[in-house]
Amino acid sequence: MPADFKPFDKQEWLRLEKKADELRRLTLKTAIWGGSGHVGGALSCMDAMTILYHRFMKLDPKDSKMPDRDRFVLSKGHAAVGYAPVLVDFGYMPEEELHIFNLTGAKIGMHLDSNKVNGCEFSTGSLGHGISIAVGFALAGRVNGLDYMNYVITGDGEMNEGSNWEAIMAAAQFKLSNVVVMVDNNKCMIDGRTVDEMSIEPIDKKFEAFGYIVHRVDGHNMKELNDAIEAAIKNHQDGGEQPTAIILDTFKGAGVDFMQDNYLWHYGSLDEEKANQAYASLDKYYKERCERAEKEA
Repeated sequence: MPADFKPFDKQEWLRLEKKADELRRLTLKTAIWGGSGHVGGALSCMDAMTILYHRFMKLDPKDSKMPDRDRFVLSKGHAAVGYAPVLVDFGYMPEEELHIFNLTGAKIGMHLDSNKVNGCEFSTGSLGHGISIAVGFALAGRVNGLDYMNYVITGDGEMNEGSNWEAIMAAAQFKLSNVVVMVDNNKCMIDGRTVDEMSIEPIDKKFEAFGYIVHRVDGHNMKELNDAIEAAIKNHQDGGEQPTAIILDTFKGAGVDFMQDNYLWHYGSLDEEKANQAYASLDKYYKERCERAEKEA
């Protein structure tokens, strides 16, 4: 875990934007190769996964079991159509594995199996387990005398699960400042708008009441993501005793105009016409994102 951070200047911001764009495109390709996937929720958390893997996390794809590596758990495991490209791009597995995503004989399925997918810390799919796993990782590190960060991305709809709140309570009780819970608050779930199905707001105040340091950010703004994650790491390095929650205000299907903020794209497939439309939309989205970085960096 770094004691200091590389400056977050314009060059770094644009580097991360380029990588996130590449990963969004690879996510769409993976869904096309496999015939379908949970594309909407994968795109909403892609920026968070990009900055974790390509700026912050201590990892080595040549040594995926390095004892003091940072841990990442995708609690909303159905977003594997986006997470698998992150792992493949990082060097854990060859891209050819994505070409048969979720098909017969594939190692990479709709929900990742940690016994088959190198770099995947834990098999997820059933919702409500990821924060518990991160808490367990953190406690194991404490027992073994190892210091590493534990990041978990949950969905906002997933916060309906009571097991999450037991784990949230436990992380605060055991003073696990190296646990960082990131809520992908895209405001959509499989059956509709989260506020209509089971509202979770004010989610930031709820985490505060459970004893967390809370940051609420635009989950598609690399600078805001960077500042929140840096603060979480510094809190741990400085001997803080509170875990951190980062509420990511995002859009389902971010970057693809016909998917964005549409709960019907929780799961879907892309024919040639839709694929071409999606790539054209990503072209525009990437340009807008780079223009923001140029202006605000």
